[in-house]
Amino acid sequence: MPHLADNRQARHDYHILETFEAGIILTGPEVKSAKAGQVNLRGSYVTIKDNAAWLVNCHIAPYKPANLGANYIPTRTRKLLLQAHELATLIGKSKAQGQTLIPLSVYTKRGLVKVQIALARGKKLHDKRATIKKREAKRSIERAIRMKS
Repeated sequence: MPHLADNRQARHDYHILETFEAGIILTGPEVKSAKAGQVNLRGSYVTIKDNAAWLVNCHIAPYKPANLGANYIPTRTRKLLLQAHELATLIGKSKAQGQTLIPLSVYTKRGLVKVQIALARGKKLHDKRATIKKREAKRSIERAIRMKS
């Protein structure tokens, strides 16, 4: 499962409660561009409309050899493919106060492009500070261990 793109900012800004794997409907040149790693998940999110999940604001750069022209929109809304029971779960849980759906990563699985989405709750400023403090402490401990070796 080679990772094509990660949304590292999401893990900093949100508490991840539950993750799901979803397929994504792409055109041929978009698939080639995605497999080349030309995907950016920053600022993207998942919304549920008409009993379907949609990936909003995910940037997939145009595939150069395809010559898509000026009518290609890199940040168009793309439909996500989920099983019916997963979609029902997401619809129920995402309506809870303060919870949102965000994409975490884009990867390939058996030749298909998949998106890992998460049900998440936003972190408060003090939570972010605590996370940074823990990470810095862990780094300094690892540095000290390496220095003694």
